Amino acid sequence: MAKQRRAVKTLAKSVRRVKRSQNPKKTARKSIAANSKPSAVVEKPEVPPSPSPGPPPPPPRKPGFYEAVAIYERGVQALQKHDFSGAASFFRTVLERYPEERELLERARLYLRVCERESSRQPAPAPKTPEERVYAATVALNSGDHSGALEHLQQALGEDPESDHAHYIMAVALGMRNRSDEAIEHLQQAIALNPENRGLAKQDPDLDSLRYHDRFRDALDTPPAANRRRPVRRR
Repeated sequence: MAKQRRAVKTLAKSVRRVKRSQNPKKTARKSIAANSKPSAVVEKPEVPPSPSPGPPPPPPRKPGFYEAVAIYERGVQALQKHDFSGAASFFRTVLERYPEERELLERARLYLRVCERESSRQPAPAPKTPEERVYAATVALNSGDHSGALEHLQQALGEDPESDHAHYIMAVALGMRNRSDEAIEHLQQAIALNPENRGLAKQDPDLDSLRYHDRFRDALDTPPAANRRRPVRRR
């Protein structure tokens, strides 16, 4: 009996194997399962990041910029040569004409202050001609130095007694010193040497101290002298 049972079991196992081998679906699933191995991961090539956009290009320069730079450089050259008054003139031109060029303005102001400081340390050159002495007298009058103005004018008239400009400024200086009679005499000489001084004297506020003098109107009517010169140019 035991042998018969073992034979039956063996026969049943053989039948099951045959059935499984005859079932195509199961066989296919096993084949797929056996052959389905994880495929290798295909890596995509790395794309380099696009460069970030840089700052926008600066706008084109206007013609005024190059003009301002040229004048500024001339000022720097004059400053290097210790021509402080000339350099100051160039820097003032940059400040006045090109206020939109801000990058130059700060440096122009700085150098202008240097020129003004250095100019104040240097004494003014002594006048050498009658014209220079008259100009020095005018500057002295404007600063309130009447004595210095009279000294320059006396030297100018000593060198050129027929300088209508010197006589005219002398009339102004003497009028400010309340020396009216002497002032009127110089005014007469100024008008005689150059009749155009007559129109100037009629409206010049510097002669207001003489305007009510008894001889002021007579001075305005002074006839021209033989020697005439160009009109007075007040500075």
